Amino acid sequence: MKVTVYNCRDFDEKELFVKYGKEMGIELVLCPDAPDKDNAALARGGECIDIITSKMPEELLKVFADYGVKYITTRTIGYDHIDIKAAHALGMTVANAPYGPCGVADYTVMMILMTIRKMKRILERSNIQDYTLKGIQGRELKDLTVGVIGTGRIGRTVLKDLSGFGCRLLAHDLYENEEVKSMGVSYVTLEEMWKQADVITLHAPLTDDNYHMINGEAIEKMKDGVMIINTARGGLIDSQALIRGIENGKIGGAGLDVVENEFGLYYYDHKSDILDNRELSILRGFPNVTVSHHMAFYTDDCVDTVVRDSLLGCKYFTEGAENPWEVK
Repeated sequence: MKVTVYNCRDFDEKELFVKYGKEMGIELVLCPDAPDKDNAALARGGECIDIITSKMPEELLKVFADYGVKYITTRTIGYDHIDIKAAHALGMTVANAPYGPCGVADYTVMMILMTIRKMKRILERSNIQDYTLKGIQGRELKDLTVGVIGTGRIGRTVLKDLSGFGCRLLAHDLYENEEVKSMGVSYVTLEEMWKQADVITLHAPLTDDNYHMINGEAIEKMKDGVMIINTARGGLIDSQALIRGIENGKIGGAGLDVVENEFGLYYYDHKSDILDNRELSILRGFPNVTVSHHMAFYTDDCVDTVVRDSLLGCKYFTEGAENPWEVK
């Protein structure tokens, strides 16, 4: 069998692809670039392609389908970058490659702590040998209420991690989880979450229903000085509303590993480019906002897992075996 791998990184993924491809008897075509109409022909002669967060709209999916591709796996948990409906209409199967929850959960707790302790300002001052204290007085987690939106594997791990800090914990999810309740965590409506939480952290998948979940109306209902953490998907937050909330002081700080319209920006070197994302530039400029480039997932364990399981999913597909990662 043949698998064409796009966005293959030389410095961390390539060696693993070679290793697992050999173990599974898979012929690999490794391409460092994102999938597009020009390099789609690399997939000819195989049924499977392996991608990361590149946009896969209907017109590009049709190009791959015409080359005989029937299976697309993404080396990510999320798959909102793929037009699932169009893929299924073309007879293509889509799958993801979930990694363990600990990496993103660890990163989330780090972001929370950095935000409530104003670490961005502290580091900036230290870099210029400004050791004054005014303006960098922080808060302690034990005195705060933290709301977790989304109690899947990552959200539940965040709750477990935060339980040791002594903070009050709230949760919101369309489907309440018994494990979360057993921790003594209360499920609340979003309205209650906005009213009560000092820190709100997002761990929900992006859907049509929750797009811009945090918007101007929601922010108005939140506590003054609320801090918002997002290590999930940028589209959960209306960037313009977030900016207004920070500028008028309603939002006390934010830790953002994801932002809206990040496709095509992250994982590339743009240091000499003018970026077509005004909101990102504004958010990065605030002293109380920490922005990282969609890398909360990025650990040794994650890279190994997604490379292995993305290939394993291709193998299951070609063999007609049950595939636990298929997106229905």
